[in-house]
Amino acid sequence: MLPHRNISLFISLLCHASLLSSLFAKELELGYYSDTCPDAESIVWEVMRRAMVREPRSVASVMRLQFHDCFVNGCDGSVLMDETETMLGEKEALSNINSLRSFEVIDEIKEALEENCPGVVSCADIIIMASRDAVALSGGPYWNVKLGREDSLYASQDDSNDIMPSPRANATMLIDLFSRFNLTITDLVALSGSHSIGEARCFSIMFRLYNQSGSGRPDPNMDSKFRNKLDSLCPRGGDENVTGGMDSTPVKFDNQYFKDLVQLRGFLNSDQTLFSDNIRTRKLVKKFSTDQEAFFKAFIKGMVKMGDLQSNRKGEIRRNCRVANNQREDDFLIRVF
Repeated sequence: MLPHRNISLFISLLCHASLLSSLFAKELELGYYSDTCPDAESIVWEVMRRAMVREPRSVASVMRLQFHDCFVNGCDGSVLMDETETMLGEKEALSNINSLRSFEVIDEIKEALEENCPGVVSCADIIIMASRDAVALSGGPYWNVKLGREDSLYASQDDSNDIMPSPRANATMLIDLFSRFNLTITDLVALSGSHSIGEARCFSIMFRLYNQSGSGRPDPNMDSKFRNKLDSLCPRGGDENVTGGMDSTPVKFDNQYFKDLVQLRGFLNSDQTLFSDNIRTRKLVKKFSTDQEAFFKAFIKGMVKMGDLQSNRKGEIRRNCRVANNQREDDFLIRVF
């Protein structure tokens, strides 16, 4: 048992940490930029629209950034930061390297916003707005987003490695992970529906095709015709950077993803497991496969809850989403001196 003095000190430190958290956590609001940057949301929408015309896959890639950002120390734009001599970036984390992409779309949005209202809109908020627009531009629902986040001063590759799931994750692992962020099983299944759009690399499914659970055999929870299709796309010894759609309508945001899971045609193990390995998640997959409106409503609710995950660390409004403002100044001083 701790001595009385140590207990008092421990309680004091907890109270101090709580005070700091309340000081640094921002109050998120609808219409946050209505006075300071009234065109912010329309600017984000237009850049995302142009990006989709250039490459339809890009908007799905942007949407993924919200998940990979918000789960690691809250929605603070840390996933956008480039590695420096003194900081290992989250872009190189195990779940992100050679996987996360379309950072140039965020750069384009930030440049347009800086021209219109410099130093006002955070990169963290850009991710939230752009993710919503990615869904709507792909035929999915549109919803209002709360804004007012600040950008982190640094990224943490270690934290990303500790938190982000592998494509091999099963339903139980995913349920446990989401519960750490007060996200329910319904949130998990609905947010997994983000894979309604976009593509994934063969690298992520080679074990499913040829050595599931170390068996030397393919995943038994896979439709045989679909497996033959994936065998051709991702042959043993082939280029593992080749990509395939994560459902059979990879540029349209709809409930086809869930229909595919019911038919054992999920691309990733972490997707198919929601139908094949857990009774609770299977029930929701079946529901969303027949009720697109229910999926859309649950998806919006999950995205809003995920967007509410905040960093309790002091932040800033970055001028460049890839680097902290002080890092830009430090680099300038190094070049000068």
